[in-house]
Amino acid sequence: MTAIAPVLDTLDKNLDASLKRLFDLVKIPSISTDPAYAADCRCAAEWLVADLKSIGFEASLRDTEGHPMVVGHHAGPKDAPHILFYGHYDVQPVDPLNLWRDDPFEAKVKEIDSVKVITGRGSADDKGQLMTFVEACRAYKQVHGQLPCEVTILFEGEEESGSRSLKPFLDANAKELTADFAMVCDTGMQNRETPSICVALRGLVGEEITVKAANRDLHSGMYGGAAANPIRILAKILADVHDETGRVTIPGFYDGVEETPSQVLAQWNNLGETFETFLGPVGLSIPSGEKGRSLHELVWARPTAEFNGVTGGYTGAGFKTVIAAQASSKISFRLVHKQDPVKIREAFRAFVRERIPADCTVEFEEHGGSPALQLSYDSPFLSKAKAALSDEWPKPTVVTAMGGSIPIVGDFKRVLGMESLLVGFGLDDDCIHSPNEKYDLSSFHKGQRSWARILDAISKG
Repeated sequence: MTAIAPVLDTLDKNLDASLKRLFDLVKIPSISTDPAYAADCRCAAEWLVADLKSIGFEASLRDTEGHPMVVGHHAGPKDAPHILFYGHYDVQPVDPLNLWRDDPFEAKVKEIDSVKVITGRGSADDKGQLMTFVEACRAYKQVHGQLPCEVTILFEGEEESGSRSLKPFLDANAKELTADFAMVCDTGMQNRETPSICVALRGLVGEEITVKAANRDLHSGMYGGAAANPIRILAKILADVHDETGRVTIPGFYDGVEETPSQVLAQWNNLGETFETFLGPVGLSIPSGEKGRSLHELVWARPTAEFNGVTGGYTGAGFKTVIAAQASSKISFRLVHKQDPVKIREAFRAFVRERIPADCTVEFEEHGGSPALQLSYDSPFLSKAKAALSDEWPKPTVVTAMGGSIPIVGDFKRVLGMESLLVGFGLDDDCIHSPNEKYDLSSFHKGQRSWARILDAISKG
């Protein structure tokens, strides 16, 4: 019998007990954004500390300026990898309460459309998810008396309200929290039968530009044809950002952009989603990005320049014949691979300045910036986790990316110098942040088994 087989058997036998523990945690209304629930957030943190201690973790509650952190440490065999596991115990508010079919803080198992689910706020985001990992550790410890690798756990209580205490906490405790690798369980599966691992997150640069011309708004009949119109100048600048193929024309914009491996693209193309199925629900069907690129390549692995707002002149009801004194636009750039946010911002500003007439000016306002995060597709941690998940679920693991950003993953990279694997078992219909949040029972049960397999797999050379 292999080391993992009795652990999986134990998880199967202990499912009812693990559900009771999850129900007890869900019962605590740890709503981080509402000060009225501060004591409940602390109660949830204390519950997790006690539960980790019961497994043998050296666990403690760490106070911050906001809600407390939970930190746990468990030793592993000599020369085994050291992983940091992250989750969050806080939840979203439940309003509007009248739309819930069940009490949001009285979790239970029920059947919906022939599928058994766990109901309750936090059942999927993120209490059910983090407890899949805790239960895997509990079973492994019960069977073998130790964990297969060194494990540090970090649970925060402000993820749903901005994580304002997280980066200061990482800065102050970097040495204690640094490991070989981080694992984040706050994502989802491709579908009910197909597990996924997210290995890339796009970065972001936000810019606001304001083009200024005359020192006041002008009558378009008196000055039209002679005076510079900042709306026209701005429109020309924005139009110049893309060429007829959808590529961004800013010099140096594609520096650091790498091609996605062909085998990964093939896997994405086999997911069965098309431009029509992706865009159809929002009333569109024709892609507008770089020509010749596939759907998932465009939204996961290619950089973008998007215009998020344009203002200038008279925008009220009716009509006013005016040449505005100024016009503004908000622009966001999604970055991939090794693109440098600082260089992208500088290149964009130079691009804009070159297009400003001599008697006009432009002002820039920065709205944040962060680099993309990309795990090597050849990472041994990735290949082991991918194989472990494929052993558990009906269909092989899909390696995916995300078009957006998850700040905690960036903080792990910048502050702790660690790469992260994002492995989660949520589904698109879990209604996170909405009334009637749920977590499939199979996600909770097979999620436990999945983490046990991953822990076992990464511990082996």
